[in-house]
Amino acid sequence: MVGYAAWFAAGVIAWTFLEYALHGWMSHRFTTFASRVHAVHHRDPSAVFAIGAWLPVAVIWAILVYLGSGKEIASISGLVTGFAVYEIIHYRLHFARPRFEIEDWMRTRHLAHHNCAPKRNLGVSTPVWDLIFGTQATRSEMDRIELSIKKVPPIASPSNLGHLGRFIGCGLTGKPLFRSRKR
Repeated sequence: MVGYAAWFAAGVIAWTFLEYALHGWMSHRFTTFASRVHAVHHRDPSAVFAIGAWLPVAVIWAILVYLGSGKEIASISGLVTGFAVYEIIHYRLHFARPRFEIEDWMRTRHLAHHNCAPKRNLGVSTPVWDLIFGTQATRSEMDRIELSIKKVPPIASPSNLGHLGRFIGCGLTGKPLFRSRKR
């Protein structure tokens, strides 16, 4: 059991590195397929969800659970859990008022990336990889921009989460997207 917990934790840690690589390198440092998609999020922070990735991730996870052994299942489940937690954190950073001190710190750090320092604070769910790769904003940089960031209210407009509901056949209003034809 402890072994599986370690594999699960390894999957979560692997997600944090993958998050940094996708956001930092593939969206900001180099021009890749992710750069254009991510630029939309910087122009419109309400476009926060990696909706297009949810279904493929779920399918890959299901296949690996079916084919894999305990270690593979635990590690891929940790990776998928890391992705889901990242999505929740990222949503809250843009759309909700912080409820806890750590959430306030994370929001300030992320909005500094969005509004003032796009090459800094590239990790959303953890600063670990920013510290390792030297992309963490310095204390003096954060002190300079923190007051203006604290004044940024949560986004009041709807996010693109509604696209997921429409994708699976129901909008956030509960009205079905696909109606049966009356004959």
